[in-house]
Amino acid sequence: MADFNEKINELKNTKDHTGEFDSADIQNNKVMGILAYLGILVLVPIFAAKNSKFARFNANQGLVLLIVQAIIVTILSIVATILGFIPYVGKVLAAVLWLVEPVIFIPSVLGIVNAARGKAKELPIIGGFKILK
Repeated sequence: MADFNEKINELKNTKDHTGEFDSADIQNNKVMGILAYLGILVLVPIFAAKNSKFARFNANQGLVLLIVQAIIVTILSIVATILGFIPYVGKVLAAVLWLVEPVIFIPSVLGIVNAARGKAKELPIIGGFKILK
């Protein structure tokens, strides 16, 4: 159990970039930061807050997250479709998907909470990927 708790703590302790941003920029663009983690609404800060470094940081995190979530959902859907034809496997797989799907949205909640608090923390696992500059 201690190993599990250590792994969870490692995931939570992501790099914090808050000190790299102007506090006025953070205050003025918290809403843009929140929108970045709401699926396709990531486009709002990408186009509406081009000059905000805080909004760009969150938009990058949100865009990477959106892409990863789309890939995961697509793969799971394909696997479920293929294996769904096997008796009983389809029902078990449906139950597993029902449990897994909410889990992939946890990083969105983390991003929203961080943006609302004015923090620029990387998301666990995917936070280091950069699409937007």
